[in-house]
Amino acid sequence: MDGRRRADIKPGIAVLVELAEDKRTGRLTGGKVKEILTSSPHHPHGIKVLLENGLVGRIKQII
Repeated sequence: MDGRRRADIKPGIAVLVELAEDKRTGRLTGGKVKEILTSSPHHPHGIKVLLENGLVGRIKQII
């Protein structure tokens, strides 16, 4: 699953996110969702989340 639908995301799930500083490289960072930051039900670039380790990024893949 990709991370473009907010309904698919729940706190505690493992995801791969693209951090803002990694947009040009496409590097993905793994982590668990702590909080969902995007309020809209769908986002074409991925739902923005706060990970448990404090990083913020857009979900590219749900593990």
